[in-house]
Amino acid sequence: MRVRVRLALAGLALLAAVAVSFVLLALPPETRAQGPKQPIAFSHKQHAGDFKIDCQYCHSDARRSSYAGIPSVKRCMGCHQIVAANKPEVQKLQGYWKESRPVQWERIHKVAGFVYFPHKRHVQVGLACQTCHGEVQAMTEVAQVAPLTMGWCVSCHAERRAPLDCVVCHH
Repeated sequence: MRVRVRLALAGLALLAAVAVSFVLLALPPETRAQGPKQPIAFSHKQHAGDFKIDCQYCHSDARRSSYAGIPSVKRCMGCHQIVAANKPEVQKLQGYWKESRPVQWERIHKVAGFVYFPHKRHVQVGLACQTCHGEVQAMTEVAQVAPLTMGWCVSCHAERRAPLDCVVCHH
């Protein structure tokens, strides 16, 4: 009997989480797609879109850790010592390089602190970055477009027949 009650409660919690996700997705994009002010106006549209630089070139930790990581100033300067060196935003980057300090980027995509989200597992199964992060290659200024809620993630797992055990994300 207790197992049935637990299953019923888990089902209700899942249903509620999915409902909240659908409500959030129904919000107009301008309500939910606004990123914080960044120290350098970096255009993903230009880099990932126009120049077709793969996400994992800059976010190389995504394939081997929980975090996607932020590219080092050294990685950026690999191109920008020469490319567009006279542009104001690149000159800001060069200032960080000369001072040997990292750019203090503002975090955009967030999950709750009690959630374990391993980028590595998702990359290894071939999930496109755009699934969670939206069409970043079309964004001049990146913003969180998916709610990244439990219901949203559970729906994705259910569609792809991925694990639905609580301990997958909560341990």
